[in-house]
Amino acid sequence: MPTSDMPRAIRAKVREPAQLSLAVQYTIEDPDFPSRAPLRRWISAALERDAAITLRIVDAKEGRDLNLTYRKKNYATNVLTFVYGESLDGVLSGDIVLCAPIVAKEARRQRKALLHHYAHLVIHGTLHLQGYDHETHAEAEVMERREIALLERMKIANPYRATNQLGPG
Repeated sequence: MPTSDMPRAIRAKVREPAQLSLAVQYTIEDPDFPSRAPLRRWISAALERDAAITLRIVDAKEGRDLNLTYRKKNYATNVLTFVYGESLDGVLSGDIVLCAPIVAKEARRQRKALLHHYAHLVIHGTLHLQGYDHETHAEAEVMERREIALLERMKIANPYRATNQLGPG
């Protein structure tokens, strides 16, 4: 039964999946990059509203240039999120930029599976796009709890707990 045919009380409890328009841009090549399917799955899991998102995987130079231009920080960071606003029909639009060398370096240093780290950062960026933040301790707790819950559903360990990381090797 389509939700529009349901009584209002039931309809309020049924959440339609958010619609996603996704463009993926790989500016560098690496066989270890996640393909479009898991990227879409990770974004969709975190998406609470309709969105048009461009996800771009970049090198360290572009990552640093973007961080310097938009955040006045002269280094490449793992993920940047750019929110462009909402269309008249309520579709949120923005970009999520992942810096591949930084993501790989962090995964190695933290002894995490590379794809698990990508999943975490894609979810993190998607939450930022929807207004989540971690400027205060309270905001960070809310955002981290959401990330942990989403990753747990995907059988990915809590990224904030060192004991859940992969063993040596």
